[in-house]
Amino acid sequence: MQKDKLSKNKYVIITGASRGMGKAMAMLFASEGYHLRLCARNEDALRKTAEEISGAFPNVEVKYNAEDLSGKEGAEKIGEWLLELKTPIDILINNAGTFVPGSVHNEPEGALDQMLSLNLYAAYHLTRKLLPAMMNQSDADGSRGHIFNISSIAALKAYANGGAYSISKYALNGFSKNLREELKPFLIKVTTVFPGAVLTDSWGDYDNSSRRIMEADDIAKMVFAASRLTPQACVEEILIRPQLGDL
Repeated sequence: MQKDKLSKNKYVIITGASRGMGKAMAMLFASEGYHLRLCARNEDALRKTAEEISGAFPNVEVKYNAEDLSGKEGAEKIGEWLLELKTPIDILINNAGTFVPGSVHNEPEGALDQMLSLNLYAAYHLTRKLLPAMMNQSDADGSRGHIFNISSIAALKAYANGGAYSISKYALNGFSKNLREELKPFLIKVTTVFPGAVLTDSWGDYDNSSRRIMEADDIAKMVFAASRLTPQACVEEILIRPQLGDL
């Protein structure tokens, strides 16, 4: 199929879109002609990302809204904004997340609450807000949308210093599994993405000159590929690790 036929009037919603994997996914979908609806907490960073994408791909419609999704109110505000725009929810990428290192016995007080609020509840509340509209929409091929939940390898294997982060990602995985089963009859796809170490801001000034860990573009390419299958095919899980394994 040709790019124009596939991406014409298609819309991608991405949370945590101002940097890292979210920005990489936004750039890739825009390069293929998809219109974007972007959300992140930092308004300045989000605006710069939106302007960068618009400058590189002037035919792509980019709208953005800065909001803290760690609370139910913020997630519902973004949902209401999207519904008011009457945006078709072709692809929803729940990417917003946070990481605080530590073990259960010594991590900062409130770490679990903080990470559950953004790593789980943001996806839960935004998805719930948008699902009625998704269930009632229909593309020309009969599909009703695709949800990607960006989890982590920490949702599959506990590791030292993972603590509450790992717990929150295990919970997100459970959310995704339930969604997948519930939404089959509605022809809405659900894909959970489990990246290993990816070079994002959470790695600080990590020297990746040896290419020990993955790049954000690697994750973007896998998500994009999974989104392009026929309506009768669904990639349920994407597990991607550095070539040399986990750190």
